[in-house]
Amino acid sequence: MNGQEIIHAFRNGGYVYGTAILSASPLWPRMVASTGLDMVFIDTEHVPLNRETVSSMCQVYRALNLAPVVRIPSPDPYQACMALDSGASGIIAPYVETADQVRRLAGAVKYKPVKGEKLSNLLDGKQPFEPGLADYISHQNKENVLIVNIESVPAIEALDDILAVGGLDAVLIGPHDLSCSLGIPEQYQHPLFKKSVDTIIKKARARKVGAGIHTWDAVGFDQEILWAKMGANFIMHSSDVLLFRDALKKDLQKLKQSLDGTLIKNSEININI
Repeated sequence: MNGQEIIHAFRNGGYVYGTAILSASPLWPRMVASTGLDMVFIDTEHVPLNRETVSSMCQVYRALNLAPVVRIPSPDPYQACMALDSGASGIIAPYVETADQVRRLAGAVKYKPVKGEKLSNLLDGKQPFEPGLADYISHQNKENVLIVNIESVPAIEALDDILAVGGLDAVLIGPHDLSCSLGIPEQYQHPLFKKSVDTIIKKARARKVGAGIHTWDAVGFDQEILWAKMGANFIMHSSDVLLFRDALKKDLQKLKQSLDGTLIKNSEININI
């Protein structure tokens, strides 16, 4: 998918399938492209990837028709512009809690390259763009995707205002941070956590904004399916590192049981992204 196709799917209830990519190996993109994914989530908030590496990853995945969406380190409009200049099809902004943060991010993603007072006047409703500039901006940014992480109690409390901001394409729940904000760290089966996720998904889809939750084995595959059936259409499943670990561990369990009867000890490695 390209960015414009992803935006259309989010708005119209189509599923968008992605996974987090932590590996910058040049051998990785062609393998990932063969899996049937629509997009990849490149994380620069928690993963030590420099700007040049991110740009190389974005260019390759984009050439393979896998939209690269980059999570920037903070909800900063200038960092959003940097990611888009590097070749990203869109950005994910972490830990967003106010509508004004989303409005400023929408300015960076949907009205690039306009900045400063001219952009502020537009976003504040004081002065529209000239017709020629408005047409140019619309064409230039039609494939730029804006996604924000909803991962705290204040974000849920401000959700109606956040979802009302023009230019927001999807919300992605960060389960680890949300569970901590709720005071129930990593208790993904807790009724309060499930209720919060249900609320976010239902409100987002009612506004025709895409909605999803980044899931892995700790959150639960069955729960991921259930939330999708409830309306979540942004299917952000696990990550390359976790999927590699789980597949290799499973194969080695079978081999060792067959060959020498031993079992691999269950040493869980937590990677919260």
